[in-house]
Amino acid sequence: MKTLKLTLISLFTVSLIACKKDGKETESSKDSLVAKKDSVAVPEVHQELYGIYMGDFAGKEMITSEDGEEYEGDVYKKLALKINRITKDSVYGQSIVNGNQRPFRGSFNESSKSFTLDEPGNDKTDGRFEVKLSGDSLTGKWSVFNKKAVKSPLKTLKLTKKQFVYNPNFMLDEDSNLVDWENPKDFVEKYTDEETGKTEKYTTQKNRVASDAVFKLNASKQKLSEKDLKNLRKLDLEIIKNSVFARHGYAFKKQTYRNFFEQTDWYIPVSNNVDNDLSPMEKENVVLLNRFVKYAEDKYDSFGR
Repeated sequence: MKTLKLTLISLFTVSLIACKKDGKETESSKDSLVAKKDSVAVPEVHQELYGIYMGDFAGKEMITSEDGEEYEGDVYKKLALKINRITKDSVYGQSIVNGNQRPFRGSFNESSKSFTLDEPGNDKTDGRFEVKLSGDSLTGKWSVFNKKAVKSPLKTLKLTKKQFVYNPNFMLDEDSNLVDWENPKDFVEKYTDEETGKTEKYTTQKNRVASDAVFKLNASKQKLSEKDLKNLRKLDLEIIKNSVFARHGYAFKKQTYRNFFEQTDWYIPVSNNVDNDLSPMEKENVVLLNRFVKYAEDKYDSFGR
C-alpha cells in the first residue's frame, strides 16, 4: 500500500510539472504569435493626404432675433478635421468643433476620392462625415447619429488643408472685432424728457469690450510685469493670456475666445491640452495674468448685432 501511495504521488508530481511546462509553452507560443503579428505593420497609404482640413461647418437652426421673434437661419461654425493615418481598409483621425475633440474612423474610396468617417457614437453630438476630396479641399456633409440630440442634425462643410505652425509672433488682426458678444449684462439707465423734466428708468444690455492693449502686449515674446498689466481691463487680460494658448493650437470650448481667434487666418485648433507645449516664460506670464484677471474690472458698451 505504501508503495502504491508513493507511485501515485510521483505520478501527480510529474503531471503537475508537465502542466506547468505545457502552460509555459502555450503562453510562449501565444506571445510568439502576438509578436509576429505586431512585427508585421499594416502598411500606410496616401500619406500625402495626412494633415488638418479646416473651414466652415454650416447648418440651419432656429434663431431668436433682437425683438424676440424666432426664424430659421444659417449658423456657421468652424470645423477642423485631422487625418492621422490611412491604410487600405481604414482611416483614423479626429474632428474638432466648438472645442469638442472627437476621434473618428472610416474608409477612403480611391476611385471616387471620398471619405466616410464615423465618430464613436457614445456622445450625443457624434455623427458621420461624408466628404469628397478635390485638390487640397474637402466638401460634403455631416449627419448626426441621434437626430433628436442636436439643433441641426445635418450640416454641410467646406474645408481647406492647412498646416499648423506655432509662431510666437502671431497676434490678433488690428481690425478685429473686440466685443464679447456672448456675455451681455443688464444695466439700468435713466432718461429725462427735456420738455416735461420727467425722469424714467429703463434696462439696457451692454457687452464687454477690449482695448487696443491686446495688439501691443505679447505674452509669448516678452516677460510681462505688474506695471504692464495693472490698468488693463479684464477682457484685455483674458485675450492676452489666451493668445498664448491659441498660438499653440488650443481648442477653446468657450465661444467668447473662439470668436476672437477665429477672426485670424493663423488660428488652427489641434488639441484640448497644450500645457506642456508652453515655454517657461509663457507659463510665468500666464500665472501673472491669472492673478490680475481675478481682480480686474470690465468696461461695457452698447452695440447692435
